[in-house]
Amino acid sequence: MSVESDLGAFADRKNKFGLNVVGLTLFVILAAGGAAAAWFLEGPTPMRLAVAGAGLFMATFLALSPRVAYQWERAAVLRLGKFSGMKGPGLFWLFPLFDRVAIWIDARVRTTGFAAEKTLTSDTVPVNVDAVLFWAVTDPEKAALRVEDYREAVAWAAQTALRDIIGKTDLARMLAGREHIDEDLQKLIDARTHEWGISVKSVEIRDVVIPPALEDAMSRQAQAEREKLARIILGDAEVAISQKFAQAAGQYENKPIAMQLRSLNLLYEGMKEKTTLMVVPSGLVESANMGMYAGMAALAKNGDADKK
Repeated sequence: MSVESDLGAFADRKNKFGLNVVGLTLFVILAAGGAAAAWFLEGPTPMRLAVAGAGLFMATFLALSPRVAYQWERAAVLRLGKFSGMKGPGLFWLFPLFDRVAIWIDARVRTTGFAAEKTLTSDTVPVNVDAVLFWAVTDPEKAALRVEDYREAVAWAAQTALRDIIGKTDLARMLAGREHIDEDLQKLIDARTHEWGISVKSVEIRDVVIPPALEDAMSRQAQAEREKLARIILGDAEVAISQKFAQAAGQYENKPIAMQLRSLNLLYEGMKEKTTLMVVPSGLVESANMGMYAGMAALAKNGDADKK
């Protein structure tokens, strides 16, 4: 911790016990006034000491009266053990020796981390869950009077609520639907802390850890599902291709000239590459006179090679 933070914490403690700027100012003024009155007072020395002592006593008494609360703070004041009221923010005054600040309430939004370890889901799977709770004190009087330590109470309420939610949720829903679990947790925790004057702003699950063996099994299952989907897509593609081929066959049926032109086109496409070796059925060669065209194509390639 840095020196600045240490000094800030010490100044904050002084503020809580009344040793603030206002109290110190009052003490200096009253003590100096009492000393000056005793100095200028004409009379015996015991009377002067009595006046100086009375001034010092009043200075000390009144210096313990003022308190300063920050903008986000509220102070629960007890007078002779009975609740007197909430004070702050800013400057407020106490009756020394009779009033005291029982607790300082921080009204800002606060965060609390909580977890549930090895908690069984509804389908008996042990999981470790980490979550973060965002909450704030909306009624400082209830937070001061109805619960001993509202911070610890909120932490325990959040942890028990998380275990309750996990026990009612299966693993698949917990992994896939965290938003719904966050909402259910927020409602459950808010219902428990509402009577303490605390409002839950939001709950967010940070991580869900499952056993390594189960994680490996789920990974294999996911791979199998993807392979199954890939095979189904491939089968659908084959069906679509076969349907297109059936339509093409219907177009070429009883149209020998169109079939011959298509055969020549296939031969041309196959012989464009110099390194291509094509095996053509003899019946197709005789019916389409492909021998002549193939010879012409070969002569053309050889002529191109000689020119190079």
